[in-house]
Amino acid sequence: QVQFVESGGGLVQPGGSLRLSCAASGVRFVIASMGWYRQAPGKERELVAVITGGGITNYVDSVKGRFTISRNNARYTVFLQMNSLRPEDTAVYYCNMQPSIMAWGQGTQVTVSS
Repeated sequence: QVQFVESGGGLVQPGGSLRLSCAASGVRFVIASMGWYRQAPGKERELVAVITGGGITNYVDSVKGRFTISRNNARYTVFLQMNSLRPEDTAVYYCNMQPSIMAWGQGTQVTVSS
């Protein structure tokens, strides 16, 4: 059974940092491209960062230079380091494969506010 469990969200002031974690199970993790997605209130879910099985990364323009995606293949875990956070980064963050599959987790809420 495929499962993604996200953690690490919270409330942070503008300019602050958070590190999200995602534990994956039931997938061939080592070769899978993994992504972090987010969904803000009233908006569609968007892909913000991707990391291939070989470690190649890509980001949506709005987070380039601020977010870093990484992975630990031994622990089937994906991370998203988020720095210089802005109010517009407020969303529920999810991890999934890329392309995504129908196995979304609960996500983790990130709120950037003063």
